[in-house]
Amino acid sequence: MQNRFDMPEFAGAFGDLGTLIPFVVAYISVLDMDPCGILSTSGVALILAGLVFKTPFPVQPMKAIGAAAVSQAVGGIAVTSAMVTGAGLVTGLIWVALAVTGMAKRIAAWVPRPALLGVVMGLGLSFMLHGIGMMAEDWLVAPVLLFVTLVLLGRFRIPPMLVLLLLGVVVTLLRQPSLAGDLASIEPSFRLPTPAWPTLDWHDVWMGAVLLALPQLPLTFGNAVVAITDENNRLFPDRPVTEGRVAFSTGLMNLCSSALGGIPMCHGAGGMAGHVRFGARTGGASIMLGVLLTTLGLLFGDFVATLFGLLPPAVLGIILFLAGTELALGSYDFGSTRADRFIVLATAAFATSNVGVAMLFGLLACRTASRGWLKP
Repeated sequence: MQNRFDMPEFAGAFGDLGTLIPFVVAYISVLDMDPCGILSTSGVALILAGLVFKTPFPVQPMKAIGAAAVSQAVGGIAVTSAMVTGAGLVTGLIWVALAVTGMAKRIAAWVPRPALLGVVMGLGLSFMLHGIGMMAEDWLVAPVLLFVTLVLLGRFRIPPMLVLLLLGVVVTLLRQPSLAGDLASIEPSFRLPTPAWPTLDWHDVWMGAVLLALPQLPLTFGNAVVAITDENNRLFPDRPVTEGRVAFSTGLMNLCSSALGGIPMCHGAGGMAGHVRFGARTGGASIMLGVLLTTLGLLFGDFVATLFGLLPPAVLGIILFLAGTELALGSYDFGSTRADRFIVLATAAFATSNVGVAMLFGLLACRTASRGWLKP
């Protein structure tokens, strides 16, 4: 299978904007991180993922770390951009070590099928709920845009994603005409990302590891290693991946990202669902999105907030909602027994709140059921 660069792939490339844009804007506006480093490293990671895996493999901001960065505090301790860089460095080292030693694959083999399906379903439901919350901010526009998108889905002669983005930009410009002047003043200015490791000290690395990197590990393992591997191999059995390869990719891109002032990143299963839902079928979608983000970072880094502001929350909510439905639909096979169906649903309920807790519950429930102790 060769990567394609046609209109469906281009439209599907934007299927993960619902998670990308809010976190990137938050890192830039709240922690004053350099958009050049964030976007260029994310873009290069996407390009390499598309070239290596040849499927619409996503690259997303790590959500637990991103949430802590947005709140600006963990346990009463202020989060800084240096701590985020330290967290990326530690995260990269951990996942490279797990991949090289084979531990990532061995740990993934312990996850029973009902527990995995529950995690995937829960992730899909959480995306849907988050998307509904974003759409609720604009009930005047969101239902109309959602209806148009649903009508166009499957009609790839008119890519629904591109129509949705265009309508979103039109709505924003009608509501904020002054943005047109801001757009007219944008001029390209080439700038390379600034190396971040030389500015780190051991305090940044330690606090980033304890407060940010370690709490993220269960979520990354469940969503961005086990779930994405299963999702990729279910959708694209001719282009399979392994947990070890995904873990190594996660580690390598975080080492490179932290070195150049980027943010902690992972391969989230919801991102692939979003790409696929809007038409992507090969790594061409990841490559095209990567080229776009790299170009924005290197040439238009100072105007990223303005450009991303063209998309209203309702549009991002619709993208998240439909990506969640695609992900949840992948876990329709609940199993043949009542115990398996109970485990899938209960694990999904936990996963809407905390993937690490959901994975632990699913493992314990499956072990209990295998001994005949679980009688739901």
